[in-house]
Amino acid sequence: MNHNAPLPLAHLTGNRPRVLTLAQLREHGVSASEAAERPWQQILPGVFLLHAGPATSEERLHAALLYAGRRGAGEAMITGLAALALYRFASAPPLLALSHIDVLVPGTRRLRSTGDVRIVRAHIAPRSQEVTGLPVAPVARAVADAVAQLSDAGTVRRLLSEAVRSGHCEPAAVVRELTVARLLNRPHVVDAVESLLAEGRAIAEDRLYQVVRGHELPDPVWNVDLRIPGGPHLGGVDAYWPEHAVAVEIDTRAPRQGEDEEWSECVRKRETLERLGVTVVHITPRKLRDWPEQQAAVIRTALTASADHEPAAYLVVLPR
Repeated sequence: MNHNAPLPLAHLTGNRPRVLTLAQLREHGVSASEAAERPWQQILPGVFLLHAGPATSEERLHAALLYAGRRGAGEAMITGLAALALYRFASAPPLLALSHIDVLVPGTRRLRSTGDVRIVRAHIAPRSQEVTGLPVAPVARAVADAVAQLSDAGTVRRLLSEAVRSGHCEPAAVVRELTVARLLNRPHVVDAVESLLAEGRAIAEDRLYQVVRGHELPDPVWNVDLRIPGGPHLGGVDAYWPEHAVAVEIDTRAPRQGEDEEWSECVRKRETLERLGVTVVHITPRKLRDWPEQQAAVIRTALTASADHEPAAYLVVLPR
């Protein structure tokens, strides 16, 4: 065979990434035996690297997706540390340093991990995000898949913290994925989650402060406990306007195991306050982040509407 003779795919070999499946090669008129005679490499079952030497990071990613998606286009997506590297997480190793590329596929796919590709299965596959032209798992799912492979508490804590601090996702989304993955029985993960929730609350409180000040709402008292004079403790709120009897509570609850009691207590507190004439405005961290103007309008409406309500019961306000 004349190796200098041009092949129908000759125009592709100068482009990157130079990775094709055997089926794609056949579409270009190249048989398996012809591919074997070329200075190419089969880096994964049915996937060829069209040059000698090591694959680049980009070629490894494309090869992993081609391997995982070769029997079902569009089903596979990058996840785990490789996905976080694509999202430019400072706490994730660079792609070149990763020994494995995690690829998320539907649980019904019959596919094995092989080479440097580790298959991760999803009972319900999330909708992928496009990053640098590649299908990538949402950050919260990618974090959970990365944490599943990590035993170092410091690394887990840094990944979770960066996911929230950098605005990639809310704490509740991360905790939800960790719960589904059954990772909250690992002590180092539980510790990291506690720090994550504390950091997420601090960020949300700062955003609420910016909403109030930035939209020129009246100054409330911040982070207070409410009590009936000589009576029981009613609970804490994040902001309270005594003259309007309006309270704002940031809902940072995460869907963790065994929190039905916490949810019930939250409902009881709200119902009790409302029976006493207090308007309780619940705001999520995501709404504070994505729609601050809308949240300011909600609070302003509650403050304005208080003039039309019956006077609320007198409450004692104490620092929390």
